This record gives sequence, structure tokens and C-alpha cells, in this order.
Amino acid sequence: MVFVDQVSVYVKAGDGGNGLVAYRREKYIPKGGPAGGDGGDGADIIFKADEGLNTLMDFRYNRHFKAKRGENGMNQKQHGKNASPLILSVPPGTIVKDEETDEVIADLITHQQQAIIAKGGRGGRGNARFASPRNPAPDFAENGEPGQERNIKVELKLIADVGLVGFPSVGKSTLLSVVSAAKPKIADYHFTTLSPNLGVVDTSDHRSFVIADLPGLIEGAHEGIGLGHQFLRHIERTRVIVHVIDMAGMEGRDPYDDYLKINEELKNYDENLMNRPQLIAANKMDMPDAAANLKTFINKLEQETPVYAISTLTKEGIKELLFTIADTLETIPKESPKTEEENEKVIYRYHRKDKAFEITREDDGAFVISGEKVETLFKMTDFSRDEAVQRFARQLRGMGVDEALRKRGAKDGETVRILDFEFDFIE
Repeated sequence: MVFVDQVSVYVKAGDGGNGLVAYRREKYIPKGGPAGGDGGDGADIIFKADEGLNTLMDFRYNRHFKAKRGENGMNQKQHGKNASPLILSVPPGTIVKDEETDEVIADLITHQQQAIIAKGGRGGRGNARFASPRNPAPDFAENGEPGQERNIKVELKLIADVGLVGFPSVGKSTLLSVVSAAKPKIADYHFTTLSPNLGVVDTSDHRSFVIADLPGLIEGAHEGIGLGHQFLRHIERTRVIVHVIDMAGMEGRDPYDDYLKINEELKNYDENLMNRPQLIAANKMDMPDAAANLKTFINKLEQETPVYAISTLTKEGIKELLFTIADTLETIPKESPKTEEENEKVIYRYHRKDKAFEITREDDGAFVISGEKVETLFKMTDFSRDEAVQRFARQLRGMGVDEALRKRGAKDGETVRILDFEFDFIE
């Protein structure tokens, strides 16, 4: 199965149902009055975390999602049916961002956690809602509000307990295949692993954890060199880092130099990673010169980082490494401190309100009115009914559109355009 961890998706929530223009016409009830019901609300688009998934594969071929609209209002003041939300399942660890602003909309970490990504439009009001002493029988209703539409970026950061890091070809995939049932691709060349692999490890004392073999790092990975930009986001969720090092130096590199370079890349990407517990797996100890290199390596270590001599070929030292990982995980909470802190706090963000409208002038001399609020009012107006048109004109006047047009030099009879529709400006 192809591993997909980043996709761009277009979502469109459902429009609200239209309100109805209707009147009571029952025997023996004169002047029955307006009886048009409201339209139903459009469907929200909701992302839901499902621990049965570990890739964004479902979004690879289907990147457009459109939810259903609400039901139109009915006679006798009956409310149209609200549309059921469109629920899309994603793996735990999924982050949803607005593609234009890069704002994080949702960060789904736990199983069954949900977030509304696009809000459905409210249903339009029927003519019964507009009755007043001045106008007891209104002959208009609202169209449904358009549902929210947006382009989003969906990213997956694997939620694994342990992350294997190290240069290419140091034996990370082989270690994963030895300690779990995972079957990653293994070959004698750089970047055999082109995407993360997950495996579940069961120790002999009945403890288990999830381990991730992540694509090899090289210098400059934090700047996107090699596979760095694809790999580094996945290390953020892990609780323990296991640094696999080729202690035999089979690629002609110095093991201690490898250790420093990889840690430098982790630090440049996120300094908090250096606070995570890190274990060193000194691999390929069955090879010549490995024992001498290990002794030199330990002498050079400045901080007391545990070093475990292992061989994925002979399985030497692997049992002790797994027990230490399990012991370390027991001392660390399931979520990282950063995640816990975010869950405990309610964060209020200031969003600057967009202007209700903006007026520009095109080459043909027409005045163009744009803006989310005025365009929404326009879409919710039924222009086939005179009363609805008059109400829309009053709404524009109340927003200050008429006065703004006069200040821009609009004269009687000149063209005013909203979206694809044109009107004449009348003094």
C-alpha cells in the first residue's frame, strides 16, 4: 500500500434549504396568512480520527468533497429537514490547515476525535417569519445560506511511541523487521525506505509499543534536502527516539560524526526534540572494527546517553534494547507535554473582520461591489419576487452601499455589478 502523508483537498459544505412562500388556504379560515416554512440547514463537513487508518490514501484519488444541502421549507410552516453531516475518516495524528492562510483548523490526535472543517449554511427563512403588523402577508422568503467552501491542506504526523532515526543504510528497516511483524523493503542502497513504516513490538514480558522506521536523514534535512521535509514532521509525535548508528563504519563515515550530524538536524528542525529521551543503538556489532569503534565512540560522548550494542544479523543485544525502551515509555505520559498543555487551554484568536463590502471600477465603467457579507445577502435573495428585491435594496442602503457609490461618483442609470449580475444605479 502506498503511504500518503500530505494532500491538498477542496471541501464544500452543504447550502441551506430555501424558505417557502406559502399561505393558509383552508375552508372557513379567512385571511389565513403566511404559512411558508424555513429551509433546513446544510451539512457540515467533519473530519473524524479513526485508529484503523494509518495513511491518507483515501484522499489520493478523491480530493473534492461536497456535502448535501438542506431540504427546502414546506407548507403549514413546516421546517425543511437538516442535512446529515459528511464525516470523513482520517488517521490519528492528522493536522488540517487552511491552504490560503496556513492556519491550523484541527489537530486530531485521539481515536473518535472530531472537528468541523467546513460549516454548512443555515436554512433560509420562510415568509411566515417576516410577517409584521406593517406587512401581515409578506410575499417573499430567503434562499438558503451558501455552505462554507475552502481549500485545505491535510498532513499526517505519525503517532508512534518510538521513532528510529539515523543515516541511510544503518539498519533501521532491518531492526524493525526483526522486532516486529512489519516487512519493510530492505536493500543495499541509500533511501531504500521512501516512506515511514510502522510495527507493533511485543516484549517477552507482555509489554507492547508502536515503533516507526522513518526515512534516512542527511545533512540539510531540516531545509528539505533529501527526504528530510517528508520525514521530520513524523518525529514530533514520538515519545522516545532510538538513534541507530552503523558502528562498523561500512559507508566510510565516522560513527560519532554521524551521531552529531543527525542530532544537529533534529535540533534545527525543533529544539524540543532534544528534550526527548534518546537511546543509541550501536548496530552491526558483528562486523570487524565495530568493537574498537564503539569504544572510541563512548569515550567521545559528552552527555550520558545510553548505548546498546546490537546486531540485527545475529540479534545480539536486541532483547535488552527493547526492555529499556519499554521501561522508558512507562515513565513518559501517553501524550507529549505540549499536547496536554494545548488540550487544557482554550485559545482565543483575534480574527480581523473583513469589510462588509468593497467597491471597485472596471474598464467598462461599471461599479463592482464585492465582499463576503454583501455576496451572501445577494445569494440569499430571491430576485424573482419584487418584495425580496426591495428588501435587498434596503439592506444595501442600511450597509452604506448607496452612499459609498455616490462618493465614488456613481450617477443615475450607471451600471452596478455584483458577482455576474448587473443593476442600474437609481438615485
